[in-house]
Amino acid sequence: MRASFSNQKIKVQQELTAKISHIVRFAGDSGDGIQLQGQQFTVASALAGHDVATLPDFPAEIRAPTGTRYGVSAFQIQFGGDRITTPGDAPDVLIAFNPAALVVNLGNLAPHSLIIVDEGAFTAQRLKRADLTSNPLEDGTLEHHEVVPIDITNLTTQAVKPHGLGTKDSARCKNFWALGLVLWLFDQPRVSTQDWIRKKFASTPALVNANLAALDAGHAYGETVEMSHVLKQQHVAPAPLESVQYRTITGAENLALGLIAAGELADTALMFCSYPITPASSLLHHLAGLEDAGVSTFQAEDEIAAVCSAIGASYAGKLGVTSSSGPGIALKTEAIGLAVATELPLVIVNAQRAGPSTGMPTKTEQSDLYQAVYGRNGDTPIPVVAARSPADCFDTAIEAVRIALRHMTPVILLTDGYIANASELWPLPDLDSYAPIETHKPQENSSGSVFNRDEDTFARVWASPGDARFIHRIGGIEKDIDSGNISYDALNHQAMTDLRTKKVASVARFIAPQSIEQGSQSGLAVLAWGSTYGTIYQAVKESIEQGLVVAHIHLRHISPLAPNLAQLLANYDNVLVPELNNGQLATLIRDKIQIPLQQLNKVTGLPLTVAEVKAAIAKHATQGKQKTDSHDE
Repeated sequence: MRASFSNQKIKVQQELTAKISHIVRFAGDSGDGIQLQGQQFTVASALAGHDVATLPDFPAEIRAPTGTRYGVSAFQIQFGGDRITTPGDAPDVLIAFNPAALVVNLGNLAPHSLIIVDEGAFTAQRLKRADLTSNPLEDGTLEHHEVVPIDITNLTTQAVKPHGLGTKDSARCKNFWALGLVLWLFDQPRVSTQDWIRKKFASTPALVNANLAALDAGHAYGETVEMSHVLKQQHVAPAPLESVQYRTITGAENLALGLIAAGELADTALMFCSYPITPASSLLHHLAGLEDAGVSTFQAEDEIAAVCSAIGASYAGKLGVTSSSGPGIALKTEAIGLAVATELPLVIVNAQRAGPSTGMPTKTEQSDLYQAVYGRNGDTPIPVVAARSPADCFDTAIEAVRIALRHMTPVILLTDGYIANASELWPLPDLDSYAPIETHKPQENSSGSVFNRDEDTFARVWASPGDARFIHRIGGIEKDIDSGNISYDALNHQAMTDLRTKKVASVARFIAPQSIEQGSQSGLAVLAWGSTYGTIYQAVKESIEQGLVVAHIHLRHISPLAPNLAQLLANYDNVLVPELNNGQLATLIRDKIQIPLQQLNKVTGLPLTVAEVKAAIAKHATQGKQKTDSHDE
């Protein structure tokens, strides 16, 4: 038995050493600083030259009872010396601060994973809180993994004792102790975390010194403890990244920057009006402190007030932007119809979460596509675009604003909980390379009716109150197509309905042709949208390497679709649509293009895994030679 266990240790160590990338998961109570720990490790990994992708996993409760399974907070990161597009299917290293964090995450681990646990937390009381009848450190539950029990809380308390903190505050430093150990394990730099600690706690020197001491103590433990047969330092080679400047960024951060950049490109001030709701609230948080960048923020008393305030801002000549998640978008629906009827630009950000109703607020899903495309009373079409990753949020925000101002229409921008909270490397863009965003604001020599329309976009003139040249009536009741006055005329209503349809359809004339992300021009096409991008990209890449004839096509424009999409899909024998819902894009494609589709659907609140997508590809693809074109990578 001892020889077998020793061989397992050697195998675990060999597997860790041989990896190009690693998947690490931090887990503990929501008050253990898990998200902070993960964020700091992400920054350190990026500074070490690694590509990264992360998956924060929050409990829904603001503060669940300590030590319970439903109160577990986790943060997963994949980092390494290759292109990283997903946070990984199965962690090979788990850091668990209590029994609940261990058992909740145990089933997700790769075989023979390394598990580091806070041994001191495995008390009878903590085991009971985690609904355990025996100690998994002793009952054989972990026999197929390499377990390193360390009394992290006690070692942290000893390390910070000289700095005068109380028992409770001392224990709070354990996330930095564990972070120091993991930074040592993967030969990552500490300097970024040290700088963050000094800045964050600058007003309280005792906290600065205590957290630095905890970080250094964890790192020193890895250097000095005689466990080299298990905890052997792993050096991960840098990724072959392009020679440009990068930063780590979340989707919410990048969406905020994209909206600000779009305002600059349009030479138009932004007015962001929102009501807090998970996971959309983080966009408000990032924009709130950026008044100097030309954006004003307003936290309204409810969802309806938020969207109506944004419409009012657009009426006054600013670009109104509002955000929410599915339940809040439902409340905004009538006012969104008002923005369509008044033909005002408005960007509506929907950070989707698992539903229906309140659903699972902190879990991700792609379940609001029907709502975005079809979910309004009357024939009320709206352009819909979707970001595919945190890095893509910048360009998607600019595209949404460009459409809204070019066509004088509301635009829905779809993200989700995964995109909003996850982070990845983002190459800093050159804003000078982006074309200016033209608006329909009247010039000094402009005259005529506010309802004179652009021939290509059907947009009306964007005249603000106080401009005597363009006095007009505006409201939610149907208007005369020429004057804007209230009209109940049957033929006029038909004309206005047709106009609203043509306006959204005209967006397609400005969309670049849909391209293939990678793969073949024939065989199986994997057609997807939104946050499934990274997983599908990796699954298709690995499937191609295994000889399958498959391609990846990813949509940014959901409504209208790119005009060449039907022709592009006609080249394939089969089309697979993976989604985090019960088939909403599949329904839309059948509606607009009418082709047979295969579906892969998942509604667990978690992203698709590479293994799940590869299994579906293997079921529907064939072996053969890839026929590629100039778009392939």
